[in-house]
Amino acid sequence: MAERDDPGIIGRRVQQLRTERGLTQKQLAEPAYTPAYVSTLEAGRVRPSEEALRHIAERLGIAYEELATGRPAHLATDLRLRLTDAQRTLATGEAEIAAEQYTALLAEAEAHGLNAECAAALLGLGECAMDTGDLATARLRFEESEKRLADEPLPVRVPALRGRAVSHYLAGELRYACYLLESTIDELNKGGLHDPDALLLLYAAVIAPYMDMGAHARAAQAAEFALALAPQVGDPALLARMHRSVARTMIAEGRMAEADASLGKAAELYRQLQIRTELANCHWMRGYLYAQNGDLERAESELREAQAMHSAQRAALYTSQVAVELADVLHRRGKSEEAATLLHGVLGDLSSERGAVHSAGAHRLLGIIAEDARDTEAAEEHYVRALSLLERAGAAGDLADLCRLLGDLLRRTGRIDAALDAYRTGLGHRTAPGTTTLGPAPAHPPL
Repeated sequence: MAERDDPGIIGRRVQQLRTERGLTQKQLAEPAYTPAYVSTLEAGRVRPSEEALRHIAERLGIAYEELATGRPAHLATDLRLRLTDAQRTLATGEAEIAAEQYTALLAEAEAHGLNAECAAALLGLGECAMDTGDLATARLRFEESEKRLADEPLPVRVPALRGRAVSHYLAGELRYACYLLESTIDELNKGGLHDPDALLLLYAAVIAPYMDMGAHARAAQAAEFALALAPQVGDPALLARMHRSVARTMIAEGRMAEADASLGKAAELYRQLQIRTELANCHWMRGYLYAQNGDLERAESELREAQAMHSAQRAALYTSQVAVELADVLHRRGKSEEAATLLHGVLGDLSSERGAVHSAGAHRLLGIIAEDARDTEAAEEHYVRALSLLERAGAAGDLADLCRLLGDLLRRTGRIDAALDAYRTGLGHRTAPGTTTLGPAPAHPPL
């Protein structure tokens, strides 16, 4: 039951409602209480019992909760239903409209002191900002949601914490994203807080930064734990997200058929749930899968579909990231001019603070295209910019390959010492152990 307001506030509320209804203190008090008691209560000099408030609420013709807290009856339930509506709006790709809904709900929840509903609205606003690519605002909203839930058990705070970690990941802060997710996983498992939904959400989220950092062993282990937890989870959207994330580790291990099946499960769930943003991400991941498997025609088709869906939903960051992977496929299909045009069109939307890994990928591919055109100066410039972005993000998974490309270019132009330095840098990343330099892996869940 919601906490009651203090006696002074309740007293003023009783007096206002009694006056509005044209009742005397005697009429309000009868037959169980005296006019003097009502007078004392209205003055805020006595803390009324629940029994007394229920009697007065009945005489006033309102719900007990509304009299005790000032909140209309069923307000919290109504707000939760409308939060679900806003979530549905966001799922269909209308992030800007959903943000308006969440903003109105946040104001209403704050006005009535409904803390859990405030936290849920802030979480929704964070997801909206992340979908539109406003990562700074997304982080702020997730942090605010966490603060609202500071007194709640850790599993309740996990969705906001996961949102904050993903916003850091998208900004290119891979190590910090891993730290947030790993430390939370550790706290849940070591503390015996075995919440399958919370753990699955975290394991699914940590796979992408692990892969970008070259920590394939940890990514595979996170995928293994996620799959083991799945039978205990009933939320289909969460299961779909898990299948999409796990597919990436399967692709890395060469298990293409299993990855395709996993993506098929995710896509079917998202279709049933009408979650268009995540369905677009399934097309994106399928395009990546086909590209890795050498099926470039199907890869191009899937990536174009993902790009069109994200563009229609005004998900600018995701649209630009997909464009980089599409450009790679186009280049491999002999359409280098179209690929370069596509890359130059999205580079302005990517930076070291926004899609850093894909920004580096764009510069890497532009470097390769420039080399093919015998423009070694432009190629070197793109490779160096890509190297800077990857080093800043800590994306060891791509650094070794880039150092090889740069080293080969420097060697061909006669700068042998500089080429050796580039090769050594690449070898350092290639031979690094598959960890995130954060110490031991998180504690295992009690499966």
